[in-house]
Amino acid sequence: MKLNIDGLLVYMPYDFIYPEQYKYMQELKRGLDHKGHCVLEMPSGTGKTITLLSLIIAYMRRYPDQYNKLVYCSRTVPEIEKVMSEMKRLMAYYEKETKEKQKFIGVAMSSRKNLCIHPDVSQLRLGKEVDSACMNLTASYIREQAKENRSIKTCSYYEQYDKNGREESIPYGIYNLEDMKLYGKTKHWCPYFLTRYILTHANVIVYSYHYLLDPKIAEIISKELPKTSIIIFDEAHNIDNVCIDSMSITLTRKILERAQANVESLKILVQDSKLKDANRLKNEYENLVKGLREQAIQRETDVILTNPILPEHVLQENIPGNIRQAEHFLIFIKRFLEYMKTRMNIQHVVKESPPSFLKDLQVRVCIERKPLRFCSERLRSLLRTLETRDIHLYQPLMLLCNFATIISTYTKGFTLIIEPFFDSKSTVYNPVLHFTCLDSSIAIKPVFDRFQSVIITSGTLSPIDMYPKILSFTPAIMESFTMTLTRPCILPMIVTRGNDQIAITSKFELREDQAVIRNYGILLIEMCTHVPDGIVCFFTSYTYMEHVVATWYELGIIGQVQKYKLLFIETPDSVETSLALYNYQKACDNGRGAVLLSVARGKVSEGVDFDNHLGRCVIMFGIPYVYTQSRILQARLDYLRENFHIRENDFLTFDAMRHAAQCVGRVLRGKSDYGIMIFADKRFLRSDKRQKIPKWIQEYLTDSLANLSIEECVQIVKKWLKDMAQPLRQEDQLGISLLTEEQLYSNEILKNSSSR
Repeated sequence: MKLNIDGLLVYMPYDFIYPEQYKYMQELKRGLDHKGHCVLEMPSGTGKTITLLSLIIAYMRRYPDQYNKLVYCSRTVPEIEKVMSEMKRLMAYYEKETKEKQKFIGVAMSSRKNLCIHPDVSQLRLGKEVDSACMNLTASYIREQAKENRSIKTCSYYEQYDKNGREESIPYGIYNLEDMKLYGKTKHWCPYFLTRYILTHANVIVYSYHYLLDPKIAEIISKELPKTSIIIFDEAHNIDNVCIDSMSITLTRKILERAQANVESLKILVQDSKLKDANRLKNEYENLVKGLREQAIQRETDVILTNPILPEHVLQENIPGNIRQAEHFLIFIKRFLEYMKTRMNIQHVVKESPPSFLKDLQVRVCIERKPLRFCSERLRSLLRTLETRDIHLYQPLMLLCNFATIISTYTKGFTLIIEPFFDSKSTVYNPVLHFTCLDSSIAIKPVFDRFQSVIITSGTLSPIDMYPKILSFTPAIMESFTMTLTRPCILPMIVTRGNDQIAITSKFELREDQAVIRNYGILLIEMCTHVPDGIVCFFTSYTYMEHVVATWYELGIIGQVQKYKLLFIETPDSVETSLALYNYQKACDNGRGAVLLSVARGKVSEGVDFDNHLGRCVIMFGIPYVYTQSRILQARLDYLRENFHIRENDFLTFDAMRHAAQCVGRVLRGKSDYGIMIFADKRFLRSDKRQKIPKWIQEYLTDSLANLSIEECVQIVKKWLKDMAQPLRQEDQLGISLLTEEQLYSNEILKNSSSR
């Protein structure tokens, strides 16, 4: 299908289009015309990915001088693969229509773990181990040693790439992760370094958020991106938390002990190096005196760690004299380490700001702020000079140096909290230091400043006006779209009481109440009796889920549920959860039906789609408020109130409702799909909660579906499921929720879609 979006010819590789896709394209084009940022909410399962790709690629082809690169950031590898498959379909359609091969390169980027094809290294389980093993084979100093000593192993794939990979240009096409690995095997080139090299001249790049938002990675990967790139953050409802995590550090006593062991082993390496090759350390010292930044001369394979702070805050000065010599630096770090150990030897909670911490540090051990700022860079230089193998073993010391660099760079937007116990339930003395970023705009600010158009989009961004506030930017376009449906294929309901008229809620004071837990159990039994195939239930936390399931077991509710469906439970262990998901899917596929008990903010709520028979009903047991007694959260709420004038309750409700919407949104993955969304808590009735549900769900949440008892809910479900059981033909959808090219341009349809 070819579309005319305000004078722009857009190729869409499908025969039909949804009205909301057309409206989304119009708003997106307006945003690009304004060279501004956009915040767009589009319902789940309405083809957001292909809509974005179709319009932006058409825009780039039409105006190559304004925009020449698309950077599509997603969260997980399956989502990246989904984007690549849609892009392949789009390029195939371009080639079919234009009858010529497209001069276009699209590439997916991921970690070494997902791209490595080395027979030994690729077998390792952990990403850090893969990175370290890769460096042991590809670092420039190891390759130099291998020339003299044949027994030292190198990576043949990297050697071949280094020899020929930069000379030859990769053929035009769209390459997902498997395609890159296959191409690497064919050419005997390293797919990871080849992909990094291709990023500079690819038209479309698809990778994880961290490659742009985490300063430690962004400096290596995304440094070369031109200002004329369009940046998309898809599934961006949690983008503020990603920004905060990328700038936060947690230190424990165990980490400090390991860091001390790292310092001792580096001392031995420095002594050995002096005996074997005194010139090496001498040369490093002279380079540092001259201010030669080693990152300018280091090879791509030697990147151990980059600065954990944003590029604009890196001091363009020489490394201070008191840490230039290797021995002096190690003595300096040891002093800092001893200070950290005494600070963590506490019996009560300590909360302070970075300036207060730095003042205490200077008074007690005479360590100034400036050398601290260079700790990360100085450690990187030393590890490279000593030609260190097994870099992952030095992770604790790197973490400590990152902490030193960040705390001495940022005085605002961070807090330091030292607690005597690792978590609220722990009774064993195990002090922990949280250095937490409170301002999510710090990490994303360089992205907004550097690129003309940044698009933040998701199916659950409501309330949409909160994002510009907490990320501190001004969008040119801010829009939330509703969903046009031929039949009401979503049934949102708010169940507020049991058949005994006792209110149901996960409110803290009432969550232990047997009557509330029994009513939740009755609701689940009734749904298992009447709803076919899969049912997914979300609880507010693992602790609450364990308590409810234990009570259900005593009341005999678990036994009754198992008469109708098999029962699976998500746990904090990702392997167990993957196994539970696999068997849940199997039970739904073979017609037995299943119930999956999971947790809001867990793996299932974020990254798993329950399309068609895998999710006919989602029950949200309670409102998933974050744990409000957390000192880190309290510090962030205080910061938001003082600096952004966001009230505590507004932010907590916003955070809870976006997670609730994310959970119930899992059930609908297309317009031919159908599903029930049950909000089981009386507090969902309140206007401050109800209005924060996404527009496309609110539209179908009428007053007659709110404030229901369990029995009323069951009667509505039975009638609705009978309606949904009727066959849905494509002809019925045409002209309403599915449009052909002719229908799209008939004024009547456009009027209808805009009135909806």
